[in-house]
Amino acid sequence: MTADLMLIWPELILTIGGLITLMLGTFFGDRNVGLYQLSSLLTLAAAAAAVVALFGVDATVFSGTLSVDSFGGFAKLLIYAASFVCIVIAPRFFNGGMRAEYPTLILFAALGMGIMASSRDLMTLYVGLELNSLAAYVLASFMRTDERSSEAGLKYFVLGALASGMLLYGISLLYGFTGTTDFAGIAKVLGGELNIGLIFGIVFVLAGLGFKISAVPFHMWTPDVYEGAPTPVTTFFATAPKVAAMALMTRVVIDAMGPAVGAWQQIIIFLSLASIILGAVGAIGQKNIKRLLAYSSINNVGFMLVGLAAGTQQGVEGVLTYLLVYMLTTLGAFLVVIQLRDAQGNQVESIPALAGLSQRRPGLAAAMAVFLFSLAGIPPLFGFWPKYLVFEAAVNANLVPLAVAGIVASVIGAFYYIAIIKTMYFDDKSDTEFPKGGGAIVEDAVITASALWLSVIGYLFIPVLAVLSASAAAVLF
Repeated sequence: MTADLMLIWPELILTIGGLITLMLGTFFGDRNVGLYQLSSLLTLAAAAAAVVALFGVDATVFSGTLSVDSFGGFAKLLIYAASFVCIVIAPRFFNGGMRAEYPTLILFAALGMGIMASSRDLMTLYVGLELNSLAAYVLASFMRTDERSSEAGLKYFVLGALASGMLLYGISLLYGFTGTTDFAGIAKVLGGELNIGLIFGIVFVLAGLGFKISAVPFHMWTPDVYEGAPTPVTTFFATAPKVAAMALMTRVVIDAMGPAVGAWQQIIIFLSLASIILGAVGAIGQKNIKRLLAYSSINNVGFMLVGLAAGTQQGVEGVLTYLLVYMLTTLGAFLVVIQLRDAQGNQVESIPALAGLSQRRPGLAAAMAVFLFSLAGIPPLFGFWPKYLVFEAAVNANLVPLAVAGIVASVIGAFYYIAIIKTMYFDDKSDTEFPKGGGAIVEDAVITASALWLSVIGYLFIPVLAVLSASAAAVLF
């Protein structure tokens, strides 16, 4: 037991830090939000340092239910980084309305996501997923006086409960027909002849996980929750949980269901194509920037699933690289949205209101253009590289029709990104005023750093990314 505890320092640090932040909030109320924020940021930094210290370790703990390896470490670093940024940007957005619960909920959500990324058993998978989900339901409805926020939290909770039920049903079927909840044990049974019960179990488990990554047809909650939740919370939903859920689905598919490739590959291909196409088409008529970015996330999940559908180490490497680039791009785009405020300080989410933004806030418009072009995968921006990797993996795995369909659909998706850039740069000025300045130093720094990295500068880091993604993906093979 002591040896196991020495290998889960990131989770222990998050648990202790979360409890300390919770107790501080209990005793001091909402008067010292800065103290809670500092406590949570130090906790995340310490947890990230622990992950780095454990990088390269390949072991299992607690009777094989959790894995300590480079794959989980890669995902955890992305999760902690996104959580860190979402805590930093919150006080300015809430403008005195931020409460002590916010950083505490983020910490416990990060704990759950870390467990998700490291799970090697269906029970720990569910514990991690629900720990993240329970915090997320509260975060979605964090602004009690905002009807949209309350509606977002309710929709997320109801549909999340439905997805959890589907996942549990799938877990019960897999356990019933394999006699184990351990990924290795399940893989051993799936290496034999499949029966209808096992196939149904695979379908329901992937359906439950599909909800967490917003894959079509389990995407219904995404546009409404992204629009209704406070923007820092939306930023969080679009980054950290997406990384955790995608890492979890990758581990489940490769580690537990790997031998049954003929059963799960068809499902992943369907989810991929449906997400790419609906994400592209559904975004075209959107007038709210947060709803549009929700459809963009659905679209990009589809591209990640192209790499996963390949079922090869090369495909998983592409997925991991895609997660890193997508997270940085999405963080930057939502930080731009947070800075879109009119003269009265109200959040501006209407896309037509962005007309003429390039003349009023040229730096902000230029950064947003970089993020949008990168999400579209238009070269020479670095967002093109992960798309190339997942399509290459699909072609090498003899999934040429999937790669061709994805490429064609990506051209359709580029339309709505370019439409926003056209609005910012070429449409007549809207009546909305965007006062210059007012951005927090951290927000400006993250936007600038992300935009620079997503330019051609990002290509300089390809050798480093290749080594990191290869070492992380190799764990599953």
